[in-house]
Amino acid sequence: MSANQIQLTGKDILEKEFKTGMRGYNQEEVDEFLDTVIQDYETFQQEIDRLQQENERLKKQPDQAKSRTSAPNHQVNYDILKRVSNLEKAVFGKKSTDSES
Repeated sequence: MSANQIQLTGKDILEKEFKTGMRGYNQEEVDEFLDTVIQDYETFQQEIDRLQQENERLKKQPDQAKSRTSAPNHQVNYDILKRVSNLEKAVFGKKSTDSES
């Protein structure tokens, strides 16, 4: 979603005036709903801004991001293999002593 597609701001929504007719909507309900829409709209815009900044930061540091994510994975894999090996020794060690008794 680019800035060119956004047609309204929170302020536009807040300041929008509607004409009233014979069978119009309850003004308080409309105002409450628009307040909620404005809050959500502003939250979405903040999240978009945050994600765009993070995206730009990550684009500038592709090599650093790759090295940070790949190194810990190797260590985690090693730790998992070590634990599995220890568990196998414990399980098989017990089975061989259990069968002897």
